[in-house]
Amino acid sequence: MAIGVTGHRVLAEQGKLEAGLDDVASRIAAGFPGEPWTVISALAEGADRLVARRLLAGPATRLVAVLPLAAGDYEANFSAAPSRQEFRALLDGADEVIEVVPATSQDAAYEAAGREVLDRADVLVAVWDGQGAQGQGGTAAIVAQARARGLPLAWVHAGNRKPGTLEPTSLGAEQGAVTFERLPEGGRGGERPWLPEFVSPRSRSPGCAGGTANPAQAS
Repeated sequence: MAIGVTGHRVLAEQGKLEAGLDDVASRIAAGFPGEPWTVISALAEGADRLVARRLLAGPATRLVAVLPLAAGDYEANFSAAPSRQEFRALLDGADEVIEVVPATSQDAAYEAAGREVLDRADVLVAVWDGQGAQGQGGTAAIVAQARARGLPLAWVHAGNRKPGTLEPTSLGAEQGAVTFERLPEGGRGGERPWLPEFVSPRSRSPGCAGGTANPAQAS
């Protein structure tokens, strides 16, 4: 079971998001019992690492790192030493590292990495506010592509940064709520029978359009 990750780089109230991710892990385990997991992440700050850490806590979970740039160049984008150390630790622990084909710009490289994550995923986990992207190829675009393909989606509701800043925002009571789309509830994973949308009791109603961040941008 390949679990792709997309979401915001700047996050508030991570404890609520971790609780939502535990709901996601339980739902995937119930829907696809006995299947080993592979987490596919670009390892950017924020959602990429949060989801990877949470899901890798489970047994026999592999990590595939999809990097938009060469590892050294990508690491240089993380200004704080603890962030660089966390990136390097996750990268060193990855079972496979993929560097996307060089792009004409950094934004294009991030967009290509997002597509690569999506292309390899059986399920997409999006940590997202449901709004339009703040940059090229953001989470909004990845979620839209996943929906167009009919890919199962676990949407963990999360505030993004304030536009033009790195100040995180919260969705209040909805922070960490989860919406499931086409994700089996249990026992039928081998058939891949994508079921109608199910909404976690903690989540808002489905049908919210929009999108956000790129896996490696502050979006």
